[in-house]
Amino acid sequence: MSIYEFSARKSDGSIYPLSEYEGKTMLIVNTATKCGLRDQFDGLEKLYQKYENDGLVVLGFPSDQFGQELDGAKEAEESCRMTYGVSFPMHDLVKVNGKNADPLFKYLTENSKGVLGSSIKWNFTKFLIDKEGKLVARFSPKDKPEKFEEEIKQYLTN
Repeated sequence: MSIYEFSARKSDGSIYPLSEYEGKTMLIVNTATKCGLRDQFDGLEKLYQKYENDGLVVLGFPSDQFGQELDGAKEAEESCRMTYGVSFPMHDLVKVNGKNADPLFKYLTENSKGVLGSSIKWNFTKFLIDKEGKLVARFSPKDKPEKFEEEIKQYLTN
């Protein structure tokens, strides 16, 4: 199974295939605008701005699974854009754990391990996907984006 076999729902409700990003390096993040780690939006945006022309795309997936997100995807996206200057693609609210988890996040968690095994511990868990669509790294919620910038750069040049 490849990441390109999944689809994602944008905050406006439209659905698109992740194969749209084939040949790009993706950083997939479960986000929450009311989370104490929300300052990472700044670091994620900086990475996106710095490396977008080199093939990096950051994909934000708001989740209220931990009770720290606004009521809807549109509100979450607007908050990200207005408060944090986010320009990378934002998506519909998703569940990241449990039987109702979004299929993309089921795939990501089943194919990587974190502190809680395959479950996502908290908001701002980050998954790095290489240009071939392979999951190559998982970063914990407390890992700030600048901490793994060098690793991202490796996948942009390979």
